[in-house]
Amino acid sequence: MKKKIRVVQYGVGPIGASIVRLIRQKQALVIVGAIDKDPEKAGRDLGEVVGAEDAPWDVKVSADSAEVLSHPVDVVVHTTSSFLPDVASQLMECLDAGACVVSTCEELAYPFRKHPEMAAKLDEAARESGVTLLGTGVNPGFVMDKLVLGLSAVCQRVDHAKAIRIVDASKRRLPLQKKVGAGLTVEEFQRRVTEGTVKHVGLPESVSMVSDGLGLDVDTITETIDPVVAIEPLRTDFLEIEVGQVTGIRQVARGLANGVEKVYLELNMYVGAVDASDTIELSGEPNLTMVIPGGTHGDIATASIAVNAIPALLAAPAGLRTARDLPFCFFPPLAPP
Repeated sequence: MKKKIRVVQYGVGPIGASIVRLIRQKQALVIVGAIDKDPEKAGRDLGEVVGAEDAPWDVKVSADSAEVLSHPVDVVVHTTSSFLPDVASQLMECLDAGACVVSTCEELAYPFRKHPEMAAKLDEAARESGVTLLGTGVNPGFVMDKLVLGLSAVCQRVDHAKAIRIVDASKRRLPLQKKVGAGLTVEEFQRRVTEGTVKHVGLPESVSMVSDGLGLDVDTITETIDPVVAIEPLRTDFLEIEVGQVTGIRQVARGLANGVEKVYLELNMYVGAVDASDTIELSGEPNLTMVIPGGTHGDIATASIAVNAIPALLAAPAGLRTARDLPFCFFPPLAPP
């Protein structure tokens, strides 16, 4: 029997909870620790915190990351924040402990344009420890970048890449509904966009990955964020939205090369969205269009892609890697990696 892969979950929010429940389904993985600073979670059994039917799991959530990481760990699954400067020290601690890390931090998905110095430091730390660091997720990390690059494999030439994602936010968790401004007035929405607290993080990172992967030489990235406003009352499991209030966002990122658009990414994420879908269009030789009716379920896909990446993560060369570097993969429940 092969030795099981020892996993620590760093961050036990809604996504972290989904991830650990999925990890428990994988025969080759074993959860050996969990880290979360929330005093309502620290000290409790992890299975009970995530609402598992087979709890308790005999794994305690701890606020002491150093203590958890002092024990043998193969992989840390990291799910705490979208912004790289906020989590760089957490990632560094995991790398220094000799653990590979897969993180859902959106800015880590392709950090080389926005945070080049931080990316270089993390890459150096991972190489020195002989481990691999990966930022991934459903978006960025899959739908609007990895999938675009995968589709390009059957093209002889790509002149322009477009991805449009329509997501009904009413079917997503409360933190995401808040992140897209659902229930705010238009004025409050605009203020929070300016503050940076209402937006989807990761579109510029996806533009950069697509540009580099397709050789489109994008030198300028623009981004706009606009509100989608309710024309009828709406309700989710968490919020009530009145007519005239914001239901979510329409966010567009464009990549330009010498003033010519080469990459266009559009995210429509709002409560009550109809015709949810993911659409990719490549213009070149040949022209290609791919549509996923209903779209890729973000919460399910984020947990899945983080766990499914573990075998490829362990097999990859040491250093900072991206979804562009790793193959598409699925981690069967009963088969070892």
